[in-house]
Amino acid sequence: MENEEQPAPEEPKEKQEEKSTLVEKIQQLGQSNVPDMGASNIHCMTVVGQIEGHMQLPPQNKTTKYEHMIPQLVAVEQNPKIEGLLIILNTVGGDVEAGLALSEMIASISKPTVTLVLGGGHSIGVPIATAASYSFIAETATMTIHPVRLTGLVIGVPQTFEYLDKMQERVINFVTSHSNISEDKFKELMFSKGNLTRDIGTNVIGTDAVEYGLINEVGGIGQAIRKLNEMIEEQKADGEVIQ
Repeated sequence: MENEEQPAPEEPKEKQEEKSTLVEKIQQLGQSNVPDMGASNIHCMTVVGQIEGHMQLPPQNKTTKYEHMIPQLVAVEQNPKIEGLLIILNTVGGDVEAGLALSEMIASISKPTVTLVLGGGHSIGVPIATAASYSFIAETATMTIHPVRLTGLVIGVPQTFEYLDKMQERVINFVTSHSNISEDKFKELMFSKGNLTRDIGTNVIGTDAVEYGLINEVGGIGQAIRKLNEMIEEQKADGEVIQ
């Protein structure tokens, strides 16, 4: 009798899951492993692409969904193992109300927070960048400051323009109260003409953002984490004194 080929033994389920996880990591990150952050006391969040609000953007747009970030911010506040929050921005801006919601959440967190603008922190990204306890910007990064605008179908009545003006005031008040820039200077940058093609507003580069008082310091990831660790230690020391 001819020997029949025996079917290859099936791999255990655990090995199959391990392989599929490995493939997912390669597809998503281009590498088979990621740094182990399980023991870290710092939580890192990123705001990239366009900040998506109440309307879903087309699938080809790279977006940050505010409904994904809000639960994370609540978890940061509640989790006793997380002692500090680092937020990295490279965003073109987006929905004003969603951006302000994230800004208010970051500003109201009781733990030390640091923001770092890499590439760009434009439009409604400006309030998010200023919302933290301390802010950094890369030397080559830029921030676009311009008036609030509406796109799409709008109701052409005076109340619409009043609402737009009030929304703009909310942005101005938030930025000026969470940074060292004066209201007059911020408005001057916002309404400046001729600095941007087919637009009004100003494109502020890293060192200028610090000079205007919009951002605290020029720096990168190393400086941002160092500052955050210093703030964590300071908060711990203050807590020990109170006890």
